[in-house]
Amino acid sequence: MALLPKIARRLQILAHIIENPNLLALILQGGSVSKFISLDQPWLHELNIKTVLDIGAHAGISAVTIHSVFPKAQIYSFEPLPICFHKLQMRMAGVKNFKGFNIALGDCSSTLPLDCNSFTPSSSFLKMTDLHKTEFPYTRHSQPLRVKVERLDTLAEQLTIIDPLWIKIDVQGYEEKVMQGGEKTIQRAKLIIIETSFQKLYEGQPLFDNIYNHLIKYGFNYFGSIDQLRSRKNGQVLQEDSIFMKNL
Repeated sequence: MALLPKIARRLQILAHIIENPNLLALILQGGSVSKFISLDQPWLHELNIKTVLDIGAHAGISAVTIHSVFPKAQIYSFEPLPICFHKLQMRMAGVKNFKGFNIALGDCSSTLPLDCNSFTPSSSFLKMTDLHKTEFPYTRHSQPLRVKVERLDTLAEQLTIIDPLWIKIDVQGYEEKVMQGGEKTIQRAKLIIIETSFQKLYEGQPLFDNIYNHLIKYGFNYFGSIDQLRSRKNGQVLQEDSIFMKNL
């Protein structure tokens, strides 16, 4: 029975590719069809997003996909790992309304040690919990790497940001630090899509309630999730990409 949702999702993706041959180009660029389907929705297009801050860009899958859905939006991507940043730049090469920054965002301007994981999407400034290692045993190996960190509010002063603004945050437990260093910019946003956890996968990370309370006080409302990550052992939700919006 657990396979049925996966099969249904794959059939849905196949149907979208058949209906929209342009998605083949997205796949060739390294984008995600499933993310495209999640984002290519009337409610999101109605926001008329002009600028996207892609915080925790990794290797550019999200940037490529976001550009496919919103080709006219200015995208600024932030990724500290050099190997991932190189892939991001390669995937977004030739996109005029894109600029990448090989830095992390946090609550200070400094250079800090980041655990660079063999499975790079799990790299974090925070130490993994035993739960993380148990659920994802292929993430057990990492090595420290010092990376540059800046405050979002400091960088935003140097960028051309046109509203409405969408901020995407996917930083492996470091979300609260990003928000502390970017309060002015975050309050300006129309839409926040942020990875939130319901169980601690990293030591000291904020859970959903912390993120919820932080954003609610800025005038955002919670509108559900785009995607969820579930435990392979019992199906419990571990994380989701949470949607927060200012009132339409």
